[in-house]
Order: sequence, then structure tokens, then C-alpha cells
Amino acid sequence: MNPAPVVITVGPTGAQATRENTPYLPLTAEEIAAEVTAAYEAGASVASLHLRDAEGLPTADLEIGRRTIALIQEQSPILVQLSSGVSPTADLEDRLRLMDLKPRMATLSLCSMTFGQVEFRNPPDFVRRLAERMQELNIKPELEVYDTGHVDAALALAADGLLSAPLQFGIVMGVRGGMAATHENLLSIVRRLPEDAVWQAIAIGRHNFDFAALAMTLGGNARTGLEDNLYLRRGELSPGNVPLVSKMAAIAAALDRPLATVEETEAMLKLAPAGQ
Repeated sequence: MNPAPVVITVGPTGAQATRENTPYLPLTAEEIAAEVTAAYEAGASVASLHLRDAEGLPTADLEIGRRTIALIQEQSPILVQLSSGVSPTADLEDRLRLMDLKPRMATLSLCSMTFGQVEFRNPPDFVRRLAERMQELNIKPELEVYDTGHVDAALALAADGLLSAPLQFGIVMGVRGGMAATHENLLSIVRRLPEDAVWQAIAIGRHNFDFAALAMTLGGNARTGLEDNLYLRRGELSPGNVPLVSKMAAIAAALDRPLATVEETEAMLKLAPAGQ
């Protein structure tokens, strides 16, 4: 049997990093689109997008989102996954309104939690409204699991008919306030997912590549990019997103996991056709 293709997602910007952390962080719509296009050429089939305003701060501005997505789609066929989290301080209604941009995919954070030094609010009624809106617009949610109880919240939404199979999970490890990046935690989460679930490991910082390798070995997918990891190796800032994606692609090759094309990723996730 041929090994299953692995989906590499690039998170080019995120909500936390600044130009003080790394001069390579893309902030404008043009910069983000250029980085995403280069990441696609290096092997990524999904781009997980956070938007930034003119001051470089996280934003849910619809015009910025519309322009960023349009620029990306002009340059490559990569699948756009829009962050509905935006930032821990973003207004809930602004986060919900972002779905009006109708990306093919979007993240869905399931529970409120401590996120570093702040509170990341995801009240149950808001999460349901967001899931309902994604379902209405045929947007595939990626269910962000920061801790063990978040799996139960996802399964409850599925039981209520708000999620369609296959469920897609992003297992996030290493955020202060969430679960630690340990092999035991990853294995525990994976064992609890539905048999047909699609999942990726999102390990933060120095754990990024190690846990991507473990995820690929277990049949999962992986995410990298300056959202998750600023360093190509200890003490060496990555000069952009492409070296991170290229290193992730090399790990997949070493494990005999071919890289998923955009078409294979669409089929794996059973995405609604573009424009529907």
C-alpha cells in the first residue's frame, strides 16, 4: 500500500510575533501573499491566515482580509484557511463577521482558555454560532484542540449536527495555558479522535519539527511557519516561511510520505467546491 500523502500547512504570520522578534515576518497583504505563494511552491497545500493592520497588529478588517485572500488566489491554487481566532483580544462579533469572506476553510477554537498572559474567550454560545455560520457557508472548520477537554467539545458539536465528517483537528501543543508538548499528550489526543478524522500537529517553538515528524509517523499532517516557529534551528532565525516549509517537506520525504497536492487535500477533507 502506498503511504498516504501528508498535508503541510503554512502559518505565515500568526497573531503573536512582531518585527522585533524577527525582521522576516510578513505583515502587509502583499507580503503575506508573496510568502504564501513561495510556501506553496515549497510544498504547502494550505495557508492558515492571520491578518494584520497598517500598524502590524492583528485585525478582523474585512477589506484587509478580502485583499489578502484575493492576492493569494491570484498567485497560486493553495487552499486558504482563515483564522477565526484573530487574537485573544479580538471582538467576538468581528471574529464571526470574518466568515463573510467565505474562505474554503477556517479555524474553530472550541473553549475559552488562558493563552500566555491573556484570556482567549470562546464562550459556548459563540462557538455554536460560529460553527453554524461555517456550516451555512460551506466553510470547513479546523477544530483547534489546545487541551484534552477540547476534544469533547468538538465531539459534542458533531453530535448536534454542526460538523460534517471527516472532522479536521489541529492539535496545538506548547502554548502556555494549554497542554504541554509531550509525546504522551499527542498520543492521548490522537487515540480519542474519530477513526476517519484528519488531524495535524501544531507544536510551538522548538518542538515544531520534532512533533511534525511524530505526527507524520502516526499518519497525521503538520503545520509550520513563522506563526509557530521563528527558528530554522537552535539560535538561527528562519529567513522567512519557505525554509521552514522546505525543512518540513524534507522530513516528510525522509519518512516516505509524499506531499499532498491541493487536489488531494480537497479530497481528503471533502471540501465543498470553490464558490459554493
